[in-house]
Amino acid sequence: MKKYLLAFVCTFCTFFSFASAKELDLKLLSKKEKSIIEISAITTIGDTKKLTKLLNEGLDNGLTINEINEVLVQLYAYAGFPRSLGGIFTFMKVVEDRKAKGIVDEKGKEASPIEEGLNRDTYGAKVRASLAGQDKIPEPSGYQLFSPTIDKFLKEHLFADIFARDILTHKQRELSTISILAALGSVEGPLKFHLQASMNTGWTKDELKEFSLVIENILGEEKARTVQVLLKKI
Repeated sequence: MKKYLLAFVCTFCTFFSFASAKELDLKLLSKKEKSIIEISAITTIGDTKKLTKLLNEGLDNGLTINEINEVLVQLYAYAGFPRSLGGIFTFMKVVEDRKAKGIVDEKGKEASPIEEGLNRDTYGAKVRASLAGQDKIPEPSGYQLFSPTIDKFLKEHLFADIFARDILTHKQRELSTISILAALGSVEGPLKFHLQASMNTGWTKDELKEFSLVIENILGEEKARTVQVLLKKI
């Protein structure tokens, strides 16, 4: 009896999740930007059924195959390889199914070659400083001194290897990042930093308010309220 009751509750919750999402009338964010938010957030929580729908919508909204793949690659730096790979496997199936139906999706551009001899430590430090709204690279402090290893990985891998790939702009990457962090929950410090970084890459506070509406629509009021509270502090 308990098994049947649990199955009913899970089915009801899944139905409610789909039924509660509504079509938003966004004034500032484009359909492509809305898709980046939704794909990033839903991949993070691992809802592959809903993700399948959103990946189809993302392609229909004009995102290329390579742009969506890049969002899913970006995601692993914040949500981990399991979620990233789960999203990529789901996307592979979506692309295959669309091909079988005769739908031709644009693959999109490839990433430009990384400059030979690029000093990844310096490049990554400059990107991080720029996201923080700083013109110069600050002296190492805090966690950078306590754990030089994680600082090295952040600069040379995340902010160099990944951010140097020009399939997505830094502005688009930040939109994906705040979506991932909003979905993760309990990461107010990084979320606040990246909300500010988003504004430093060109997003306005009004656009980020619309971002919170998209988050509320797909993840619920609690996750959206965290975003809204942090936005007021910026």
